[in-house]
Order: sequence, then C-alpha cells, then structure tokens
Amino acid sequence: MSDREIMNSKGMSRTRSIRFRDPVVERVVDKFVSRSDVGFKKYGRTLDMERAGGHKDLLGYLNDIQEELMDAILYIQAAREELNEKYTKDNSKNQEQK
Repeated sequence: MSDREIMNSKGMSRTRSIRFRDPVVERVVDKFVSRSDVGFKKYGRTLDMERAGGHKDLLGYLNDIQEELMDAILYIQAAREELNEKYTKDNSKNQEQK
C-alpha cells in the first residue's frame, strides 16, 4: 500500500492510500503525481484550478494536446534512430568478430 499526497481543486493537499497489484501501474501513478507537482510549482495552480478558473478554453487545451503529441512523435523518432544506430553498430561488431 502506498500513500499519495493529492492536491484537490481548492489547492489543499490530501493523502490517499492506494493498494497496487501491479508495480508498473504504481510507477506510472508516481510519475503522474510527480508531474502534477512540477506543474503546480511552475504555474501555481492545479489543472483543475486552471480549468475551473477559466484560465484556458477548450481550444487552448486542444492546442496543448496537439503540441504534446507532436513532441511525442519526435521523441519516438529519436528513440527509433538511437535503436537503429545501436543495432547497426552491434551488427558491425558481430560481423568483424566472425
């Protein structure tokens, strides 16, 4: 069981105990909480506070999603190129050893 501190829409923290069956899910939840903390420190409000306060409209959210997905595609491509280079280098070494 893990304790997680969660910020509610009024900016107040609360702690919640969660029992995880899957450590992978637990690590993802930890990353979500950490990411939320980074955002709160950077912007001084939670995503819920931003939404409820009308700080951004639907088009603003859609634009953010589009930009994040475009970044994700770039990261995927960079990772693929990194794997390809490693695979090519490893194969070259194996061929040289034969």
